[in-house]
Amino acid sequence: MALDVSVEFNEAAFIHHFTEEDIRLALDSAVYDGSIEEEEGENKFLVIGFDRNINPIEVMYNVIDDNTINVFHAMKLRKKFLHYLKNRGGENG
Repeated sequence: MALDVSVEFNEAAFIHHFTEEDIRLALDSAVYDGSIEEEEGENKFLVIGFDRNINPIEVMYNVIDDNTINVFHAMKLRKKFLHYLKNRGGENG
């Protein structure tokens, strides 16, 4: 994901103890960035990237406008999202 967009953070993004730095690093190192089939709603996107310890993490966000996203979730990458790595790049990457 190109970080030429403004990133807002919902408090829920920090529930799993990832920091803003970890989330920004994951966005910057994205190996997948696209919509989420498993989630209801059209404005939910998934990024699979890496934190500061090079651990894979999942980050979910909503698009606010052309220049802003809202990150609402970040945690250790779960097995249910591994299939997205077969489609590396996604829609936005």
